[in-house]
Amino acid sequence: MKPFQTGTLRLGPPRMEGLLRKMSVSSGYLHGAPTAAWKIKNYDLGATLDSGQVFRWNRVGDAWEGVALGRWVRLFQAGNILAAQSTDPGNDWLWLEDYLQINVSLDSVIQTFPRDRPMITALSCCKGLRLLRQEPWECLASFILSSTKQITQIRQIISLLSSQFGRLLAVPSGVKPIYSFPSPRDLAGASEADLRDCKMGFRAPHLLAAARAIVKGRLNLESLYKMEMLDARDQLMCLRGVGEKIAHCVLLFAFGFDQAFPIDVWVERTLKDLYFRGKQVSKPELQAFAASHFGPHAGYAQQYLFHQARKQSGKVSPPENALSDLDTHASQSKNTA
Repeated sequence: MKPFQTGTLRLGPPRMEGLLRKMSVSSGYLHGAPTAAWKIKNYDLGATLDSGQVFRWNRVGDAWEGVALGRWVRLFQAGNILAAQSTDPGNDWLWLEDYLQINVSLDSVIQTFPRDRPMITALSCCKGLRLLRQEPWECLASFILSSTKQITQIRQIISLLSSQFGRLLAVPSGVKPIYSFPSPRDLAGASEADLRDCKMGFRAPHLLAAARAIVKGRLNLESLYKMEMLDARDQLMCLRGVGEKIAHCVLLFAFGFDQAFPIDVWVERTLKDLYFRGKQVSKPELQAFAASHFGPHAGYAQQYLFHQARKQSGKVSPPENALSDLDTHASQSKNTA
């Protein structure tokens, strides 16, 4: 499967100026930072960034601030307009359009879903939820770190890891320091103890093994784009600490294999309760059911079921600035090291 490419939907100067005036009042618009905006349809930015598929975003007022593809980004949504600011947009904003999957027709995806009651309920609960297209290594490493952790804890671990091993990114004046996600080479030379200092516990040797496998050429992530999904899954599962669920997450959120269907405890419980009336069903049976029932975009359907389950349990939207203390501590530690 080839990486997805997008066109451009950017706004012209008149509409941009009006949007910026509105943002400056309601969303903490940063004057002087390069800005772009797009007209969007059926896109819920908050649901997408807070749906458990990515861990570098935090709500700041009415905006979202985080790191995408190694760049600091602030995102705003006002109705059917999505705007972005970044200190390093490059020659164009295609990289962000691709990351946000702005040009994907969500209506076309949804038309492939089964029209059963659980799916209709999830669609109604999570309107505009999208899948992102993440950088493969960061996505793989993030889900290795996610094992048995809640989303808020995963964000904290990744924030601390980035502060200790990533590079300081350019940000506008007044924005707190933020770091890139460390590359495999950044981590391959670290010790397990160094990684455990980032509060990742038993996941430290798994992350270290993955980084070293990539640096030594035992795993070429770029080659997975050209493989069939099951072959790519098997390649990922050769890594220590990567089971079928993590492999499916990476295939879905980084490589664009829409038929990948991660099954964690939330999704397993949802499938058993809503489709099997609580009967005992094995993971292989659930995986086979998902592949046949949810269609060519089964992974999209999974994300709707997963996010609905989290919303109903009250696990969505951690407190604003929940990572501030960790970031401050990490920044001070790095500066005094």
